[in-house]
Amino acid sequence: MTVGVDLGVPATQLIRSDEDVVRVRQLVRSTAVAVRLSLVDQTKLVTAASELARNTLIYGGGGHAEVSTVEDGRRRGVRIVFADEGPGIVDLDLALTDGYTTGGGLGLGLSGARRLVDAFDIQTAVGEGTRITVTKWSR
Repeated sequence: MTVGVDLGVPATQLIRSDEDVVRVRQLVRSTAVAVRLSLVDQTKLVTAASELARNTLIYGGGGHAEVSTVEDGRRRGVRIVFADEGPGIVDLDLALTDGYTTGGGLGLGLSGARRLVDAFDIQTAVGEGTRITVTKWSR
């Protein structure tokens, strides 16, 4: 789990449509700019957020993203929590394996998103949904 103190009330974006995935990306980008992430780190975070928001929509049946700024005393960052009440992930280890896919894609979604951020935590239970928390810190 990531450490850090929340600096404010998270902004919540419902994820019910492709347009909402775009809204999540926009919210993440503006928050990353506000905490002065580098352009490279902004791009990494927005890419990870886009993938996770799409997974929330497609595999979780929709849900929400909470975007907040955090601080650990030395640096600031962006924390995003993606949550759904979908079917959950049956085999988490397999789902985090490069090349594994249930949707016909490249199979780089969860594992790729994990590599793009500094902290990645996933909680899932079959029949209860999934909650993924990611954090990207300023350098």
